[in-house]
Amino acid sequence: MFLIDSILLAPLKGVVWLGEKLNETVDKELNDTGRIKEELMRLQLQFELDEISEAEYTKKESELLDRLDAIANAEENAKEMEM
Repeated sequence: MFLIDSILLAPLKGVVWLGEKLNETVDKELNDTGRIKEELMRLQLQFELDEISEAEYTKKESELLDRLDAIANAEENAKEMEM
């Protein structure tokens, strides 16, 4: 009976595993400070080359800096919880 259950549930377990891996990858990319800093540098270069307006630059810069602050706060909270 367990063998049949395992065979029938294998595709579902595979989908769940794939979803977890995708979630981990997205979290890593969204919370990678190096990647956000690269985006900030790219944004500054676009602004300096007049590819984007000052208003667009300010808006995107604010969003990226907010993400950096959120990551720093989350890391700080995690360290406090470990103590």
